[in-house]
Amino acid sequence: MFSLEVISTLDKLPEHDTVVTIGTFDGVHIGHQKIINRLINTGKASHLKSVILTFFPHPRMVLQKDSNIKLINTIDERRAILEGLGLDYLLIKKFTQEFSRLTAEEFVKQILVDTLHAKKVIIGYDHRFGRNRNADINDLRKYGELYGFDVEEISAQDIDDVSVSSTKIRAALEEGDIDKTNAYLGYNFMLTGTVVEGKALGRQIEYPTANIQIEEDYKLIPKQGSYVVKSVIDGKQVFGMMNIGTNPTVKGNKETIEVHFFDFNKDIYGQQIQIDLLHRIRDEKKFESVAALKEQLQKDKETSLTYIASHF
Repeated sequence: MFSLEVISTLDKLPEHDTVVTIGTFDGVHIGHQKIINRLINTGKASHLKSVILTFFPHPRMVLQKDSNIKLINTIDERRAILEGLGLDYLLIKKFTQEFSRLTAEEFVKQILVDTLHAKKVIIGYDHRFGRNRNADINDLRKYGELYGFDVEEISAQDIDDVSVSSTKIRAALEEGDIDKTNAYLGYNFMLTGTVVEGKALGRQIEYPTANIQIEEDYKLIPKQGSYVVKSVIDGKQVFGMMNIGTNPTVKGNKETIEVHFFDFNKDIYGQQIQIDLLHRIRDEKKFESVAALKEQLQKDKETSLTYIASHF
């Protein structure tokens, strides 16, 4: 297992020369992973510590007060994904109005040079930074000459070769296209939340569910409907099917996330669990009766088990 040091205050960074990349990295998708792998390999070859400088909250949450942007990962999920990639340091910088007012040179001098001791910065060809995002890679090269660090550009071709973006992934999730989402991410999209008490309606029709409450209101929830899912509970992998929706058949009026795990009967109330979404089954719909709903759930289970048998 890799050892990643996560830092949230600027005075706790060790005195190492570093190679740095900068970004929000929402989703940590296959395009991001290409950049991160280059960062790590450069660090090893140059005897520099690899650092990702990322920001939270997302800048749009701070700078656009009416922004309703939803993110692919919570900050804890993003941290966990990055932890598995082999980085030395992850610096999560709190993004504030004050921080946004730093000029490009103040950002370079205070953060990259004085704090991170950057000897190399790897950055996308279209990256912009500084107050009002008015500086680009050419400005960064100029500051590199002034302050003694190299700048490596990730070209348009390199980025376009991986035709994926956080925006495309958000759109796929809103359409419920989990297969496309997971292909873009390079891992399974996840929902992380606490198991809370529900109305126990599932238990009454022999499909007991774990009701998942997600605390982070900025987390993007996929399109309503039914999905094949898996989780790890008490060290054991379990599969199931999940419904996101309002339960219109029983006159529900609030969106819930409910998971029915197969061959599982443990009490997991109060536990925080991660649900990996594997495949979409169908849209949510209103059935004529609870009996018709139960019949559909049996079909959904059969569909899920067929998918699981062919993929795991």
